[in-house]
Amino acid sequence: MRELQVIEEPEQAIAALEPMRARILAELGRPGTATGVAAAIGASRQKVNYHLRQLEACGLVRFIEERPRRGLLERVMVASARSYVLSPEVLRDNAARPERVDRLSASYLIALAARLVREVGHLMNTADAAGKSLPTLAIDTEIRFASARERAAFTEELAQAITGLAARYHDERAPHGRRHRLIVGAHPMPASSPPTAKGT
Repeated sequence: MRELQVIEEPEQAIAALEPMRARILAELGRPGTATGVAAAIGASRQKVNYHLRQLEACGLVRFIEERPRRGLLERVMVASARSYVLSPEVLRDNAARPERVDRLSASYLIALAARLVREVGHLMNTADAAGKSLPTLAIDTEIRFASARERAAFTEELAQAITGLAARYHDERAPHGRRHRLIVGAHPMPASSPPTAKGT
C-alpha cells in the first residue's frame, strides 16, 4: 500500500469523492472484507460489494486473497493508499495555472501549489509504476514576523540568497544535467491551525 496516491483521472476522483466510497476507502486502510466494512459503516453487504467493485475497477482498491466464510469464499480487499490527493489534472483545461493569474495575488500562490501537485504527482505515479524512487527536496517551517517591515526585509534577503544559490549551481551546459523547479512561498497561518514543531 502506498503512503499517498495522487489521483489524476476524473473517474478516480469521482469514485473517491462519492461519500459511501470515501467511507469504504477509509475502512480499507487495512485489509478487510465487504462483510467487515458493511458492519463498520452500517450498510448492507450487497451495497458495499457494489461500491467495492466500482473502486476496484478504477484502481482505488485491490484484491489480496479469498477467505472462507460460512461455506463461501469472501474477497479480502485493501485500499491502494493510506491517503489521497486530487491532482488539478482531473480538471483538465479548467485547472489552475500560474500563467493565468496575477503574480502578486494569493491566487498565484495557489496556482503554483496546484502546479506542484500536478507535476510531482505525475512524476511520483510514473516512478512508482517503474519501481523507482523520485528525488525531491522539501523545507517547511514557521516564522513569526514582528512587523510588515520585518517581513519585507526577510523577503528581500531570501530572494537574494536564492538568486545567489541558483546562479552558483545552475549549469546550462551540463550534458547529463536535469532541470528542477524551485518554489518558495509564504502565507499567514490560519487562526485554527495547531502549532507545529519549528525547523525544517
